[in-house]
Amino acid sequence: MSEGREQVKVSVRNLVEFVLRSGDIDNRRTAGAQKEAMLAGSRIHRKIQKRQGPEYRAEVPLKFEVEEDGFLLIIEGRADGIIEDASGVTIDEIKGIYMDVEELKEPLYVHLAQAMCYAWFYMNDRNLSEAAVQVTYCSLDTEEIRRFRFVKTFEELEEWFKGLIHEYVKWARYLYHNGLRRDESLRTLQFPFPYREGQRELAVAVYRTVSRKKKLFIQAPTGIGKTLSTIFPALKAIGEGYGDKLFYLTAKTITRSVAQEALEILREEGLYFRSVTITARDKLCFLEKPECNPDACPYAKGHFDRVNDAVYEIIHREFGITRETVLRYAEEFQVCPFEFCLDISNFVDGIICDYNYVFDPDVRLKRYFAEGVKGEYIFLIDEAHNLVGRAREMYSAAVVKEDFLTVKRLTKGRSPKLLRLLDRVNRLMLEMKRECGGYELLSDAGPLVLALGSLFSEMEKFLDEYREFQDRELVLDLYFSVRSFLNIYERVDEHYRIYSRILENGDFSVRLFCVNPIKNLGECLEQGNSAVFFSATMLPIRYYRELLSNCPEDYAVYVNSPFPKQNRVILTASDVSSRYTRRNRHEFGKIADYIEAIAEGKQGNYMVFFPSYQYMEKVEEVLRERGTDLELLVQTNHMTEADKEEFLGEFSRERERSLAALCVIGGIFSEGIDLTNDRLIGALIVGTGLPQVNVEQEILKQYFEEGDENGFDYAYRYPGMNKVLQAAGRVIRTMDDRGIIALLDERFLEKDYQELFPREWDEYFIVNRRNVRQAVEAFWRRQEEEAP
Repeated sequence: MSEGREQVKVSVRNLVEFVLRSGDIDNRRTAGAQKEAMLAGSRIHRKIQKRQGPEYRAEVPLKFEVEEDGFLLIIEGRADGIIEDASGVTIDEIKGIYMDVEELKEPLYVHLAQAMCYAWFYMNDRNLSEAAVQVTYCSLDTEEIRRFRFVKTFEELEEWFKGLIHEYVKWARYLYHNGLRRDESLRTLQFPFPYREGQRELAVAVYRTVSRKKKLFIQAPTGIGKTLSTIFPALKAIGEGYGDKLFYLTAKTITRSVAQEALEILREEGLYFRSVTITARDKLCFLEKPECNPDACPYAKGHFDRVNDAVYEIIHREFGITRETVLRYAEEFQVCPFEFCLDISNFVDGIICDYNYVFDPDVRLKRYFAEGVKGEYIFLIDEAHNLVGRAREMYSAAVVKEDFLTVKRLTKGRSPKLLRLLDRVNRLMLEMKRECGGYELLSDAGPLVLALGSLFSEMEKFLDEYREFQDRELVLDLYFSVRSFLNIYERVDEHYRIYSRILENGDFSVRLFCVNPIKNLGECLEQGNSAVFFSATMLPIRYYRELLSNCPEDYAVYVNSPFPKQNRVILTASDVSSRYTRRNRHEFGKIADYIEAIAEGKQGNYMVFFPSYQYMEKVEEVLRERGTDLELLVQTNHMTEADKEEFLGEFSRERERSLAALCVIGGIFSEGIDLTNDRLIGALIVGTGLPQVNVEQEILKQYFEEGDENGFDYAYRYPGMNKVLQAAGRVIRTMDDRGIIALLDERFLEKDYQELFPREWDEYFIVNRRNVRQAVEAFWRRQEEEAP
């Protein structure tokens, strides 16, 4: 269990950054002196520490306690270094930066303030009358070092620290009293509805997992109420002291709103629990295009002078803080909505956000997940089947040769050194391109990484010097690509493959491909107490465990469907296939036969999921040439949110003929949408959902074969079947839904696929084009006969 509720903890870094910040947001400076440089910064810390003599103690944990209004405020952190020698004690704070250290005139005040906090703690512990505080800056490019050293007396630091605490104590008091009221409400909180079949067992499994600080994998059908069944026990566990902050992680906007609704339902039952939904910067910005500097944005100018007042106001007046709430207060206080939203997260009990904010190394919330930081966090990971693909992308990076030529052209005449370094990278990649056929696996990318490191440092200086010029955005894009490549390269291990490839447009790319994200995800999850992965389609669970958290102590739960089996029928076709070798006019005609036979068997709305846009267009062509009696609705590429709403709106219209909505499997309509009751009465799935054969799928296949797994299963069959199950899950969403699931590929009759069927698919009917309509009509007749 976490420690007593009479304690409020804050890290030294968060304390000084929160209390001492002021002025504008200005992102025109790059990493420079204002930001530490992620993984490279940690590396330089260790390097400097190792170079010091025997008097130098590295990473010394320190804390200080202040009694206040019935609770204990605990400030803690790690001093980078403490030096004790004949001259006295020096507290060292190390910062790695991408700039010339000789340009620094003085240390940044927040860096000095961290060292002063540690000095005060140490002087108190050792009864010292004075100590030196030192800020050590190191260039990450040249490894040149510059130190700023000041001697501080006990009385000086005592007065300064009292002032710092005076500014923070009202926030600590809020956290203390909020925690008491929250826990009191959680002790008496009851599940708001009668438990459905499987819900109680699911809630018990989640509570047990959180209380034991383990991980849990849940396969549970849509409609069982997974969101409420996971949030409720997680909250009860927080009330018992097994955690202090809930992270509800999602892949889609729709599931974020479901989590918000679940918390609102519980608040109506007496829950005292504040939450914030973090929305992407672009979707929160008041400007048409985010420009985070005081010249372009009035909300950036003086943001830090006003934001603490805005945070204090919103956390005392609101509980479910949504995008709309954030925007309203941000307008009132004239602050940047996105940065405001992140600050709110420090003072709420629950955070609803995209996976990125916990797992993505470029986006993750450093205030919670900086290196070496651990918290009393509980992670609820919704639609967890999406995390495998998303994590691979988060932990992969690529650079494209032609981008360096573009930036060379855009920066010509401004920096000879930058041009030389751009040219060096381009020449290196040109040599690699000449040795590359279609694609080539590389044993290492060392020479390229060295060249990129030098270039990155120079780009840093260039972008700091040239704040305004045409096409600066394109230069920034390359800057971020190079930064990502360098940072990801630090992670490359046996779970990575490095490959070069000539792209379809002729460009040349080098990619660091994270084949298995298990280690990277594991490092993130270790920063919290427990994690619950849940999805309607997580079969086989073994596959997901091996890619998300391969720990022998992990739990797994399979929740049976609460829906009556007789409400749906599964039809498996024996005479069609979407295999590449069978993609011809005759086969497209057979698929069209199935669509017409099923949709004409009962008038209603149907979705048909195809393996690709091209396949879908061929079948649409056949149907239109026939003059089909069906109304056709067709998904298009790059649909906007408005297009999607219009498409789904068609399912609520009254019509006299059946609607066949032609969609692509794995696309925006195959998961995360709710068309209940008679708005959707059938899903027809053409093919087995296999990903298209490409470079990365083949690399995945080879990787798993080298690990003695079935490479085809891991690279193709399992991800494909997941898409099939997601598409099929569109039909039965509530106890009242009835409908048809048609699996239009003879491969579904093979043992390897049937082993991946969920338990509730234990009964299915084999059909062909001659008898499928008969089977459909028989199903609907039974529904009418059994209707109350």
